[in-house]
Amino acid sequence: MASDGESPGQDKLSRVNTNIPHPARVYDAWLGGKDNFAADRAAAEAGLQAFPSTGKSVRANRAFLARTVEYLVAEAGIRQFLDIGTGLPSANNTHEVAQAVAPESRVVYVDNDPIVLVHAEALLTSSDAGATAYIDADLRDPATILREAARTLDFSEPVAVMLVAVLHFVADSADPYGITKTLMDAVPPGSHLVVSHTAKDIFPEEMAAFERAMNEKSAEQVTLRDREQITGFFDGLELIEPGVVEVPKWRPRSDLEASAPAALWGAVARKTA
Repeated sequence: MASDGESPGQDKLSRVNTNIPHPARVYDAWLGGKDNFAADRAAAEAGLQAFPSTGKSVRANRAFLARTVEYLVAEAGIRQFLDIGTGLPSANNTHEVAQAVAPESRVVYVDNDPIVLVHAEALLTSSDAGATAYIDADLRDPATILREAARTLDFSEPVAVMLVAVLHFVADSADPYGITKTLMDAVPPGSHLVVSHTAKDIFPEEMAAFERAMNEKSAEQVTLRDREQITGFFDGLELIEPGVVEVPKWRPRSDLEASAPAALWGAVARKTA
């Protein structure tokens, strides 16, 4: 579903089950937002109890997203973005960062939470020169994502595929590596992949408790992975320096930004062939 100016209507909101936490709304609660329900806040609190720096980690991840988009537009020349697992609108959304540098940038957002899509359609407006569209789909259905994204993006030109804090919601049984490869196979050389992923080997004791707490509270199960496993998402691609690092250490703007506590690995890689 690409945004065409239609009102989102009540059909999407009728799908919302307020008794089941959704990752986008839990994330919103960690950021201090208001677009969440009691079940989301309970899951968020359980995560905080297990890993008290969760809020700082989430904010460090948002800063990572902004820095990677700035790099992709300003240094890599990317003008098209496929942002999967968008989450609720916050500061420094992908299209805002990209279009501040290159107003002609085109961004397609993908999420499977109706509330995210309603807010996105209302709040995430493009520059006149660029484009912003929204797809109601799940990362586990890459064929639908690619088909719908082709309405807005030109897949003969480089695309940045953004998988920021979303792959840990894809269990090994759903083949997250195969999904990522399907997405990258669909884009041409010069395209890039951005991944951040909650880590099992940063603050390992706290994160083991975090994983248990989140999986007890939420229908969307979390699978934490270590640095080696996360590096596997970039097989066949050329990692951009500094490689797979804790997200605050990916080209930080300041020592303060670099020192933020964050239990996520992150990296950017380029498709060369």
